[in-house]
Amino acid sequence: MTEPMTEPSQSQCEPRRAGREKAASGRVSLALRDVTLRLAGRHLLGPLTLDVAAGQIATVMGPSGCGKSSLLDHLCGTLDPAFAATGEILLDGTAIAGLRTERRRMGLLFQDALLFPHLSVAENLSFGLPAAIRDRGERQRRIDTALAEAGLEGFGGRDPATLSGGQKARVALMRTLLAEPRALLLDEPFSKLDLPLRDRIRRFVFDHARAEGLATLLVTHDPADAKAAGGPIVQLDRLDARADTRANAQTDPTDDSEFTQAGRGKLARRPV
Repeated sequence: MTEPMTEPSQSQCEPRRAGREKAASGRVSLALRDVTLRLAGRHLLGPLTLDVAAGQIATVMGPSGCGKSSLLDHLCGTLDPAFAATGEILLDGTAIAGLRTERRRMGLLFQDALLFPHLSVAENLSFGLPAAIRDRGERQRRIDTALAEAGLEGFGGRDPATLSGGQKARVALMRTLLAEPRALLLDEPFSKLDLPLRDRIRRFVFDHARAEGLATLLVTHDPADAKAAGGPIVQLDRLDARADTRANAQTDPTDDSEFTQAGRGKLARRPV
């Protein structure tokens, strides 16, 4: 079953921002320092140095097989042991490479919404809430607020299988935000959506990431994603992906004249 998509209004974003004032006030930056990935002794990616400010969305672009998704796995602590990784990952200046996945508190969105099919929409959202929130009334209030902000009031009891693609994407984002991540990783979350819906969901995700003050790293094939993100862009090559970028770079991935060499990879940057 499909439902018409109702765009969440600016006013619908306010309750979450107010309810998360304490979390948002500790705005956290993400920094990579000479991050390199190797697989079976073969150089895959890096060294990559990148600064992503709180509320900024940086983009890593490149063809399949160049290490984009493996980079996100490394950042959130789920990289396959077959890979070898070096370099530093810093959240708010603190190294996190030695921390377990759950202690890094990285939010991650995939191409698929990955909603639990045996849980209702509200139960899926509840799964994202921190265990420290024990009061049932408070948990329900946060779930109701998330549904309202996503334009899905009254959908709490629904089976995820009855949702449209756009509705599933919005539930997946709200579940991620309810977990109160310190940074957000986006693994091509718009690639399976048709073009009109892709633009609306992309704006929904980016607007929320900025409103939450989350340092966000997006991997994508789509230059339109990178342009909408508005942050620094790292272009990875399949055979030799090395890049260095700065957080204050202004970008336009559609203008090849603005790609400059950085290491042996490419940085898309508009001159200031």
